[in-house]
Amino acid sequence: MRKLIIALALAALAATPAHAWWNKEWTQHTQLKLDTGASGVPTKEAVANLVVPVRLHSGNFDFLNAKEDGSDLRFMAGDDKTPLAYEIERYDALNELALVWVTVPSLLPGTDKNAIQVYAGNPKAPAEAPAKVFGAPHIATVHFSDKDGAAADASTSRKAAAASGIEANGLLAGSAKLAGEAITWPAADTAKLAAGAPATVSFWIKPDGAARGTLLRFGALQIALDGGALAAQVGTAKLGGGEIEPALWTHVALTLASGKATLYANGAQVAQADATAPELAGELVVGGKLPGAAATDTGYTGLFDELEVASIARSADWLRLATAAQGPDGKLITATKGAEGGAEEGGHPNYVGVLVGNLTTDAWIVIIILGIMFVIACWVMVTKSVFVAKADKDNGRFLQRFRGASLDLMHLERGAAHPNSSIFRLYQAGVRELKKRDIGLDEQVQTKPLSGASLDAVKASIDADLVRESHRLNSQMVLLTIAISGGPFLGLLGTVVGVMITFAAIAAAGDVNVNAIAPGIAAALLATVAGLGVAIPALFGYNYLASRIKNISADMQIFVDEFVTRVAETYGAR
Repeated sequence: MRKLIIALALAALAATPAHAWWNKEWTQHTQLKLDTGASGVPTKEAVANLVVPVRLHSGNFDFLNAKEDGSDLRFMAGDDKTPLAYEIERYDALNELALVWVTVPSLLPGTDKNAIQVYAGNPKAPAEAPAKVFGAPHIATVHFSDKDGAAADASTSRKAAAASGIEANGLLAGSAKLAGEAITWPAADTAKLAAGAPATVSFWIKPDGAARGTLLRFGALQIALDGGALAAQVGTAKLGGGEIEPALWTHVALTLASGKATLYANGAQVAQADATAPELAGELVVGGKLPGAAATDTGYTGLFDELEVASIARSADWLRLATAAQGPDGKLITATKGAEGGAEEGGHPNYVGVLVGNLTTDAWIVIIILGIMFVIACWVMVTKSVFVAKADKDNGRFLQRFRGASLDLMHLERGAAHPNSSIFRLYQAGVRELKKRDIGLDEQVQTKPLSGASLDAVKASIDADLVRESHRLNSQMVLLTIAISGGPFLGLLGTVVGVMITFAAIAAAGDVNVNAIAPGIAAALLATVAGLGVAIPALFGYNYLASRIKNISADMQIFVDEFVTRVAETYGAR
């Protein structure tokens, strides 16, 4: 027995989640899983120093519990011990949206165990010095999120020569909005690469159409859009391919290494050519017309985002992971919001917690009203079921006595009582009316026979009591009909208003990422679920009770006819 207990204890310890909460002073935790397995973005080799954008929103992060400026944010590796460098591009506590760039030192291939631990909720946390996430090997990094359109380079701190148009609803936050013009950054000594050095250039585009235009030019390297396809030139080498769909975001990358130039679109190789890496120096240009283009050419028109130039050649797996992390598909990163206060976290997402945490005020009001309706409906169904069951049972007992009686028909109230029987009360009403008429109920001999008019009067009196008993049986049933018809409409009202508020908040924040929209929509639908949760049990209960009440009402009507018939036979005029 002792061995069995020890084995069970060890098994329980083995099943305990590994997460142990980095620091108890940080009361909020979110775990981000980076899946490089079959269900995520499959990779065959380990990837080092991947910079991923962490999107925080009301579905995976509690902004009310965090500091208003996000200075209590901390990012740890999957081991919950190694701090990760991070850089906040955007933190909007009012609209509950944030974008933080985090450096992941290593991603193992073919597993969903890669993780980033996000902590917040410490009002006493000191602000950390900004980390250089986009330092070496980055020689140029532009997010296009500057409100003044300056398009600052996060790697060199240089700014574009002229301000660019900004689209608030960009890929991640803001994006450059180009209409044929070029954005130029001046040359910098820290932003150049010697001839023959490895390099990677990457960016996102969302063209309005298939027009010809320059996408990027840096020294002897140029990447362009020509008739809806990519076209690159590295020194004298040319390569092209990869159809670019208009109005869709596409990740474009070009690597230089080992005498090869490789062009990628959305993480997939589309072209490769022999090319010696030229010196990359001078101005960095985005957008504009192709050299020698006709006057009628408009140049590149569309959105442009997340420009990166690095002094190393990224691997195909690195580019595929970067595309998945930055893009809108969301296959690489999934978030699980943990419990507050340093509690242990299980291995499954708390979906109910996410829904409840994202309910708007109007949805809460509707759900509270529906909760009250549900309690009332349950109370009516329980009390009414007990009442109907007792009435039906007592009715059966009295009818057995009534139908077995002969001469003492009018004396059945002497003896067993039937306090819950509606038929017994009708019988008492009939006897009461008969006693008003001197027909000798208490004597052995009838003194005065009943006329036809008297019988009609007795029956009318019993019918009046029948109506009262029917009202008593059907009392409070209207509360169930209100729950049945009103519950779904109230829930629908809460959902519609919640969806409106969610879209209004997204429009105000300028972030159309599905991860920011989904929690609010899902939470809004919870009001409709609550409405149906009230209506469906009430519908079943109402139909059951209505059927029982209908049978009792039928028994009462039959009894009235039987009673009047037997009275007429016994006491009627002959």
